Amino acid sequence: MSAETTLTLATQYLRLIADELRAAGVSVDDWLALSGMPADALERGTFSLPGFQRLLLDAASLVGEPALGLVLGQRAGLGSHGPLGYAIMNSGTLREVLVLTKRFMHLRAGFLALDYGRDRDVLRVQITELLPLGPIRSLVLETVVSTVKQSIDAVAMGACPIRFVAFPFPDPGYLTLAEELLGCPVRYDQAWAGLALPPDALSVRLRQADPEALRLAEALCQRELDKLAASDSTSARVRRLLLERRTGFPSLNTTARLLRMTPRTLHRRLVAEGTSFRAIVEELRYRSARDHLEAGRVSVEAIAYVLGYANPANFRRAFKRWSGMPPSVYRARHLAGAADSGG
Repeated sequence: MSAETTLTLATQYLRLIADELRAAGVSVDDWLALSGMPADALERGTFSLPGFQRLLLDAASLVGEPALGLVLGQRAGLGSHGPLGYAIMNSGTLREVLVLTKRFMHLRAGFLALDYGRDRDVLRVQITELLPLGPIRSLVLETVVSTVKQSIDAVAMGACPIRFVAFPFPDPGYLTLAEELLGCPVRYDQAWAGLALPPDALSVRLRQADPEALRLAEALCQRELDKLAASDSTSARVRRLLLERRTGFPSLNTTARLLRMTPRTLHRRLVAEGTSFRAIVEELRYRSARDHLEAGRVSVEAIAYVLGYANPANFRRAFKRWSGMPPSVYRARHLAGAADSGG
């Protein structure tokens, strides 16, 4: 990833963090100064990844709340999401809610993507990182998953109880509090982050539907998205597009066509940002492979298929190149470590 990579976060969410700091008796100016941020950082909402990591880590340290992400998510009502929140509020079905959230997630948090689909006996609503978040991963995912659940609960009004919430990291030590805050079972050490809904959730009709208000809100979101896309990095657009694929990854030529540019232009722009198409694909494949292996539920052959390898042996060689060990060894070591730590 290029050192120039930036990420965006809607200013409304930064204000939620600032409000939490004030409630804890912490000066927002002191917080920004500690993180090395300018005074207008909360209004700009654009950061380098290291700067954003420092900002959130400092906030968590100053507030002194281990479950800060869940607390922030509980406070993010529909009004916190701008035009997207208004569109969600006036949607006719949960399908519309999820379609809108998937389409316009980039407006709220430009480094995340949302997708959904059937998984056995549930509808899985999944949040995926477009960039490796490192030390703030659990805080960010707890905040976003909690926020999405709040939105669904608000519009469904009890018509769509959440089966459980999933997080791809070990129990941080406050499982009981997490289940109390979220109001449903919480599962840690999963291969994904998000919500499990009833399988028929997409057809649940919502009581506050207003088609005309929805149309206007959707148009506002689209204008905002068009404006943001003009300044978005090419590598971020490529990551989002690749992560939208359920199995495999499109080729460089296909990706360029979907982004409405020539393969040569796409290659040139990625090089200018300090990366390449191959490097992005390798990064995403490795991250996805680790997530599946750590969950311990899917065979190596199935993982190879999902990642677009026609031959599982090619996947095994690639994973050994990435991690220094075969996928079976990586999985065994992770599961052994989780058992030793009580995970």
